[in-house]
Amino acid sequence: MTKACDVLIIGAGPAGLTAAIYAARAKLNTVVLDKTGPGGQIALTGEVANYPGSPDDTGPKLIEKMVQQVHQFGASIELETVVSVDFNEPIKKVVCKEVTYHAKAVIVATGANPRKINCPGEDALIGRGVSYCATCDAEFFTDLEVFVVGGGDSALEEGMFLTKFAKKVTVVQLLDHLTAAKSIQEKALKNDKMHYMLSTVVDEIKGDGIVESIVLKDMKTNERTEYFADPDDGTFGIFPFIGYIPSSSLFEGILDMEDGYIKTDAQMRTNIEGVYTVGDVRVKTLRQVVTATGDGAIAAVEAEKYIENKF
Repeated sequence: MTKACDVLIIGAGPAGLTAAIYAARAKLNTVVLDKTGPGGQIALTGEVANYPGSPDDTGPKLIEKMVQQVHQFGASIELETVVSVDFNEPIKKVVCKEVTYHAKAVIVATGANPRKINCPGEDALIGRGVSYCATCDAEFFTDLEVFVVGGGDSALEEGMFLTKFAKKVTVVQLLDHLTAAKSIQEKALKNDKMHYMLSTVVDEIKGDGIVESIVLKDMKTNERTEYFADPDDGTFGIFPFIGYIPSSSLFEGILDMEDGYIKTDAQMRTNIEGVYTVGDVRVKTLRQVVTATGDGAIAAVEAEKYIENKF
């Protein structure tokens, strides 16, 4: 089966949904594809306190509002798994398991996922003490203790940011040394709230509905030590910063990339005419809901101009 549309959006996170709102509102036949349904990473976020105008919204609630707008303007959201793409012709071809879509413009919004510790208890306590975004969630750990997992640039930079809120930040690093740039290390080492546990890994995270303890293992001695939350606090934060995995494998050898992230210009244009990339999967400095929605709006407006001039 084949279906045709003006704009095909791959990915239904905030970037893809915003692109759909703008494209559909411009009277373009717009289809959004996602293999698991709308949401992206934000669907796992309890509170989205830093998104303008929605200080009390949860991630799922914000996505629900976006989906309502998408449908309001006439775009459709389809549960589809994309198998392959062909961007060689003016009409782009996106092959799914059951349907092949033909589109005048394609917007890639497949996102990126934080690299997990992959220890027992991690998944169950995401949003309940385990967070992958200091900018999003630091405020929730005001005057609490925080563990940062990782020793690279992001781990130390985010750790220093967390010290503005947390009473103590402990960096847990697998190696026996930090790997962040020397300039970042020097700044972090001067911060009295920053502490370090090298040659150490997180072996388990425990808690009944909220993080209550963390089990750390010394890589040199194999000794396991369990650290419990201060009784007066009841919980603490765990922030893994060990990298992101961009969801871009489908476009390898097709779209220009840098470390797995898709390259675009300021108008979200890729190296292929009529193909745009938005949100966390593209090369950018800040991965937040607000920047994702901005990307989506720009790409949809650019796609509208492209279609008007090309077809």
